[in-house]
Amino acid sequence: MSTLFEPLPLRSLHIPNRAWMAPMCQYSAAPTGPDTGAATDWHHTHYTSRAVGGTGLVLLEATAVAPEGRISPYDLGLWNARQAEALRRVARSVAEHGAVPGIQLAHAGRKASNDRPWHGGGPLGADAGGWPVVSASPLPFAEGHPVPEELSTAQMTRITEQFADAARRALDAGFRVAELHGAHGYLLSQFLSPVSNRRTDAYGGDHAGRTRFPLEVVDAVRAVWPDDLPLFFRISATDWLDEGGWTPDDTVRFAADLLAHGVDLLDVSTGGNVAGVSIPSTPGYQVPFAARVKAETDMPVAAVGLITEPGQAEKILAAGEADAVLLGRQLLRDPYWPLRAARELGASADVLPVQYRRAA
Repeated sequence: MSTLFEPLPLRSLHIPNRAWMAPMCQYSAAPTGPDTGAATDWHHTHYTSRAVGGTGLVLLEATAVAPEGRISPYDLGLWNARQAEALRRVARSVAEHGAVPGIQLAHAGRKASNDRPWHGGGPLGADAGGWPVVSASPLPFAEGHPVPEELSTAQMTRITEQFADAARRALDAGFRVAELHGAHGYLLSQFLSPVSNRRTDAYGGDHAGRTRFPLEVVDAVRAVWPDDLPLFFRISATDWLDEGGWTPDDTVRFAADLLAHGVDLLDVSTGGNVAGVSIPSTPGYQVPFAARVKAETDMPVAAVGLITEPGQAEKILAAGEADAVLLGRQLLRDPYWPLRAARELGASADVLPVQYRRAA
């Protein structure tokens, strides 16, 4: 049995293998009307196909905890019962086809209210269905983006409650893993980085101040998420700045904080909080950041970023650089990548759905 196809136990959950689907926005929910933010047939087919394809954990895309927390009007949401019911169908299908259903809970903060990428992805004004944005500090993401409102402590308390409410709905809908999106320049990431957090109150300044709000969200979600189910946190391990930004050292320190607050795995990505930075996108370019967290803390980690070949994934895990690999665009290109990987690595034919085993 290859390392890639060994189960991974987290709390009471046993994820059947370590080839996981990374959260990737589909921008395919209804933007208005009674089904705003609800999963559609596209989401059902998209996620079910990756479960059929042998993925051990299917993490759904960034799902907004509030309407104003959507990246775009076309994002999934989980702020009402109608959305939860639509997601129930997706979670049930993923589980029925052999994968663990997980969901990423998110608030976009100052990176909210944008158009779909294939329509340019720029900020939307009110006349185009956009809305005002919020952040840790009144600093726009980039030139041409709106200046966000600085969140008050009362507003932050409300957002914390919205994360907890969304987690309750996710649990009721059948999800077994919840991940908090603290990466890529979205709201929790905006609080972490000194580039976007210039607050002078208890939620800014030093490491303890800038991590305070994200940890309050972790605590609120952990309080409603069952003790026997795992909670993940996605982080950008670096802002890719020479100075003044969030750093790998900060990530290692914060990983220890998260572990103490009940987080079970750190999903290690990078970037997204600073526009225009140079990122060396070579195969496995983010793996060293995950490997460092794993080496210097007791936090389990998942690595992501240009992991495309079965041998590459196997090497990462066998070397102890990560506990799992998250596949993003590779699973868009090849929904059945884990089945191909199992064949190439000589893993058991049991990875194949029973309906396909005649082809083993």
